[in-house]
Amino acid sequence: MKFLFAICASLLWITAAVAHEVRPAIGDLEVVDDQVRLTITLNGEALAAEVSLDGLENTDTLDQSDEVDRLRALDPAALRDVLSLKIPGFIDSLSVMAGDTAVALSLQGIEVAEVGNTALPRDTVLTLEGPMPADETTLSLTWPAEYGALVLRQQGVDEPYTGYLEGGQSSGPIQLSGGDAASGWQTFGTYIPVGFDHILPKGLDHILFVLGLFFLSTRFTPLFWQVTSFTLAHTVTLAMAVLGIVTLPGSIVEPLIAASIVYVAVENILSDNLSRWRPYVVFGFGLLHGLGFASVLGEFGLPDGQVIPALIGFNIGVELGQLTVIAIAFLIVWYALRVDRGEAPVAPAQGGYAVLAAVFFGLGFAMNTDGFQTVMGASAMVFFWPLAALSALCVVSATLVDQLDAYRKYVAIPASAAIALVGAYWFVERVFL
Repeated sequence: MKFLFAICASLLWITAAVAHEVRPAIGDLEVVDDQVRLTITLNGEALAAEVSLDGLENTDTLDQSDEVDRLRALDPAALRDVLSLKIPGFIDSLSVMAGDTAVALSLQGIEVAEVGNTALPRDTVLTLEGPMPADETTLSLTWPAEYGALVLRQQGVDEPYTGYLEGGQSSGPIQLSGGDAASGWQTFGTYIPVGFDHILPKGLDHILFVLGLFFLSTRFTPLFWQVTSFTLAHTVTLAMAVLGIVTLPGSIVEPLIAASIVYVAVENILSDNLSRWRPYVVFGFGLLHGLGFASVLGEFGLPDGQVIPALIGFNIGVELGQLTVIAIAFLIVWYALRVDRGEAPVAPAQGGYAVLAAVFFGLGFAMNTDGFQTVMGASAMVFFWPLAALSALCVVSATLVDQLDAYRKYVAIPASAAIALVGAYWFVERVFL
């Protein structure tokens, strides 16, 4: 039981850590009546609190997290008043160049969304304008590092520029007349890491669902049919949602995704066989997860004329992320499975997994640095502590291998119970909190 508690505590700690997510800012750039107009949708609370979003995935890791939470609870008028004092510094940090000439931007408006779930970011929209110098044919924007990432989209022209700028990165020259749209292959390549990133490290709910599929059985066939059903389903709804054929609000999709996690994990506890209905149930849940993936593409936007390459690239990135999750889980439990089948000695498993658990636990502390968080997008504890808990369960499985189905009793069932617990917490949070 103490190992089950450990893995549950690890996953619940991660749940709390990712609750206050940070999304990329979205900038729409156009020239209207000789005026450069930049409309930016961003995290207004972080701007008001003057915190750096560079490499940050959630605001709970900030020293100013309490201040960010306080600002999220402010009504729109009060937050606008706070932001109006911070906007001059924000504008000064932006670099918008028309050729070699700086564009002098000024604030034209602030729109703040109503207070909703304060565990989720709300949108603040800033409209900035400045005179476009005569005879210049290009614009470029450099996005400050402290404001995280930016999706920059050119508006009002054919073949518009669309780019994903990390903090501190420049767009390079953008032709005012258009024509800077990426090719199909460039778009395809750009969206693969976007899809992968949505699974690792950002997609904890999708990670837990895939792990729920993995822990049903140690045999290849059940995993193959489940993953195939899931992949086909989320591919269908992702395409349909992106093309505008079907839409469903997040208030419905997100609780149902949490419920899907609970279902597959609980069924793992009740049975170790692939029931004839489970692939169909997984297919149905895959339809929901596809709608969840579509919301990410909705935030990034899809380049005009390159929807199909972007969609395929994103989906391949998602699949690579899912396969990586399965591969990591399999590599950890592989030797425990061999011991359970009587194909390997017990002592190396006990010692090896004990060392592995200690190493993973120690890495969670030792690598919990700002640099790790900047590169990986989350703290080292989020990555390593669940692996430590899984390794500890493998120690128990190897030690009690003389019992029938030791791996299932002491690894698959406790891990599934922990996954179900987190899914249930998410369901309650997304419906009632």
